[in-house]
This record gives sequence, C-alpha cells and structure tokens, in this order.
Amino acid sequence: QVQLVESGGGLVQAGGSLRLSCAASGLTFSRYAMGWFRQAPGKEREFVGSINWSGGSTRYADSAKGRFTISRDNAKNTVYLQMNSLKPEDTAVYYCAADQNYGGRLGHEYKYWGQGTQVTVSS
Repeated sequence: QVQLVESGGGLVQAGGSLRLSCAASGLTFSRYAMGWFRQAPGKEREFVGSINWSGGSTRYADSAKGRFTISRDNAKNTVYLQMNSLKPEDTAVYYCAADQNYGGRLGHEYKYWGQGTQVTVSS
C-alpha cells in the first residue's frame, strides 16, 4: 500500500520560513518524480513545484520561483519543500504527489497523493 505522509506545516508570520517533508512508503521512491501542490480555501488546487527521480531537475510555479526549493533524499524516501519569504497568499493545504513520469504541472498526471498539511501565513 502506497503512503505519502506530509509534515512540517503550521502557522508562521509573513516573511518566515517552513520546511515541509513528505515521507513515502510502499513504492520504489527513486523511480518516481515528486510534486508539491497546494489548495487554498475556495480555490482550485495549483502546482507549486516538482523534482525528477534523481533530484537533478526541478521546476516551479512562477509564484514559487526564488522563494521555494524542492529537494529529495532517495535513501530516506523523502521529498522536501523549503519555503522562504512566506506571504499570506501562500496559505493553503500543501500536498505531495508521486508521478511515474517526469513530474509535470498537472495534477492528473500524478498517481499517488498524500493527505496534505496546512500552512497558514499570518500578516
């Protein structure tokens, strides 16, 4: 049974930082690209960023470029999302997801999803 479990969310002031983790089990982690998505109340889920299987390639949404960094540790079956210079508009539930291909921007390309972790940024 595949499980993706996010952690590290919480309440932070604008300008602060958080590091989200996503621990994977039940799959050959190093064979999957990993993505981060988020969904704010009343809004559609949106792509944040992704990383390929080796960690050698990343892509980011424009809203994340320069502030967020995705990394992975295949030995630990974990992907990370380092978020700096957080803004109130970053408030959302953040999800990690696993993709057997290259880690695109579209949610339907991802096969497995975590339950999400809440990030709240206060002004």
